[in-house]
Amino acid sequence: QVQLVESGGGLVQPGGSLRLSCAASGINFGFYVMGWYRQAPGKQRELVASISSGSSTNIADSVKGRFTISRDNGKNTVYLQMNSLKSEDTGVYYCNARRRRVDGRTDDYWGQGTQVTVSS
Repeated sequence: QVQLVESGGGLVQPGGSLRLSCAASGINFGFYVMGWYRQAPGKQRELVASISSGSSTNIADSVKGRFTISRDNGKNTVYLQMNSLKSEDTGVYYCNARRRRVDGRTDDYWGQGTQVTVSS
């Protein structure tokens, strides 16, 4: 059974920082691209950052220079360090694990989400 468990969300003032963690189980973690997505009220879910099995990263322009994604394959965990938070960063943050199989099919798993609220 695959599980992605996010933690670290909460309420923070503008300019503050949070660190999200996502602990994965039930998958061969090192083979998966790990990503963080977010969904604000009334908006579509969007990619925030992703990191490949080789630790290449892709960061959304809206958070570039403020957010950093990293992974620890020994702990089956991916992190999202969020600095200089803005009100527009508010939303539910979801962890994603994705792998393209050799047969072309994709394994795609999601966590339950963690709320991040940036407000004074």
